[in-house]
Amino acid sequence: MTVLVTGASGFVGAAVVRRLLAEDAAVRVMTRASSDPRNLEGLPVERVIGDLTDPASLARAVAGCEALFHVAADYRLWIPDPQAMLAANVQGTVNLMTAAAEAGVKRIVYTSSVAVLGLDPDGHPADEATPSAIGDMIGTYKQSKFLAEEAVRRMVDEQGLACVVVNPSTPIGPRDVRPTPTGRVVVEAARGRMPAVVDTGLNVVHVDDVAEGHLLAFETGTVGQRYLLGGENMTLFDIVALAARCAGKGPPRARLPHGLILPFAWLAEGWARRSGREPFATVDGLRMARKRMWFSSAKAEAALGYRHRPGAAAIEDAVAWFRDHGYLG
Repeated sequence: MTVLVTGASGFVGAAVVRRLLAEDAAVRVMTRASSDPRNLEGLPVERVIGDLTDPASLARAVAGCEALFHVAADYRLWIPDPQAMLAANVQGTVNLMTAAAEAGVKRIVYTSSVAVLGLDPDGHPADEATPSAIGDMIGTYKQSKFLAEEAVRRMVDEQGLACVVVNPSTPIGPRDVRPTPTGRVVVEAARGRMPAVVDTGLNVVHVDDVAEGHLLAFETGTVGQRYLLGGENMTLFDIVALAARCAGKGPPRARLPHGLILPFAWLAEGWARRSGREPFATVDGLRMARKRMWFSSAKAEAALGYRHRPGAAAIEDAVAWFRDHGYLG
């Protein structure tokens, strides 16, 4: 069986590739010409060049494949051109699903995100059934993933697309080469550069557990269903403190109110527009942080046999990888 993985050079995509190779699958990976190749070096995969906004390249990529893992996405909390992200994440997903259906792909796993889910107003962990609407989505990334999952669901209902949806929470772990926004927090904490944090919370999951969840969804998930692939609910203070401790640094000394940091986020975004570099703090990120983003993966555990390790294991593995690869200076 030939399996196509999009976003294979990225953090989650590379973990999915490795998990499929462990099952002796014939893996084809689609990356852009400009993609960082480090996560795929030495792996026995077939490589094709493609772009989600180029339907012809997608038709070539899926030709002869029986399965598809669509992991690719433009994941940034700040972007100078929102339309580029919408084109890749929404229309690009439709383009790929259309190409897969026309090529006769028998089984698809689409990687969505917990970003599209609602949050419980009472602070309890949210799950797949927690209601949400496009108006609840803060920032272009969340909006694009919400619209993309809606488009996939319509294709399942109206066209019989054989697709299962997975919603990872906040992956942390090795091989975060870019790194992701959360990986940047771990790096800065491990370098002792985060003396204070915003008072919020995240659901931390090891990236390899997310990859395992993808395989379980492929093997036993119900078409049209979504499965939240989460881990442990942790405060940002505890995440940063643990990352710092793993690197021999001191923990943050304060939890800061959101309103105090907001002016700095506006300034950071202004500088980013001039410099072209992604800001460390964003206005949308602070708006999202007003609520603790805690989730439950009970459905995936019951339906798929999904399991996750403690959040500390993900953070420890991430810090070790960042240290070994020179990210900590």
